[in-house]
Amino acid sequence: MNGIKWRSTAAVALVLTVGLGSPPATANGLEQAKSMLKAMSDYLAAQKAISFGYDTNLEVVTKDHQKLLLASSGTMNLERPDKFHATRSGGFATVEMIFDGKTLTLLGKDANLYTQADIPGTLDHLIDELRNTYQRPVPGADLLLSNVYDELMRDVTDVKDLGSGVIGGTECDHLAFQGKEVDWQIWIAQGEQPYPCRYVITSKAVDQGPQYSVQISDWKTGQQAAPDEFTFKPPADAKKVDLKELGDIDELPKAFSMGDGQ
Repeated sequence: MNGIKWRSTAAVALVLTVGLGSPPATANGLEQAKSMLKAMSDYLAAQKAISFGYDTNLEVVTKDHQKLLLASSGTMNLERPDKFHATRSGGFATVEMIFDGKTLTLLGKDANLYTQADIPGTLDHLIDELRNTYQRPVPGADLLLSNVYDELMRDVTDVKDLGSGVIGGTECDHLAFQGKEVDWQIWIAQGEQPYPCRYVITSKAVDQGPQYSVQISDWKTGQQAAPDEFTFKPPADAKKVDLKELGDIDELPKAFSMGDGQ
């Protein structure tokens, strides 16, 4: 019991310290935070070839208010304006996504099933189509768009510059944003390559405020991919199916049914 009381007291003290110790936002501070985000956006848009590794954490809130954390890792290789190759491995699915500017391929490696859709256009168009037409939004995909700043700043109501932090050994500028439906934070590498090191989204409309986070590592730019990097070659005995037959390919598997309390 003493340990429980100590932890509860410490938590309250931390909340009070943060509440009382946060400096008031100034116009200059707000503009500086926006300027850092804009610099990151401009830097990303200027890169024609990008590759990185990533780790994600998806929080799920159960009906009895327990938070569960689903973890995945993967790689991303993209070339603007219209090519990318991504992999993701998690506890429920191993997935590969390839886009060559015309056709999107989703491969469920565990079941050796794949599906394809004709979506000619840019990466921006692909991300919009996945979100609006196929109802399969890619979490964190805002960071892949050609104009990250405008997309992220949509519906933002408050901006905070929280100083610096260190992600994976890289010193970053830490910014926090409030929006109508979600709050989000981003850590941007300091220096000549202001790339996003960590991106955290908090769902305000869901009980317990579950979060989705992406942490980026092994950031590289300017290296052209191998000629076949964005060409899909079906694995041996792979079967082509409709999208609805592909099964669990999302970070949230179908076993976690959605409900009012989740």
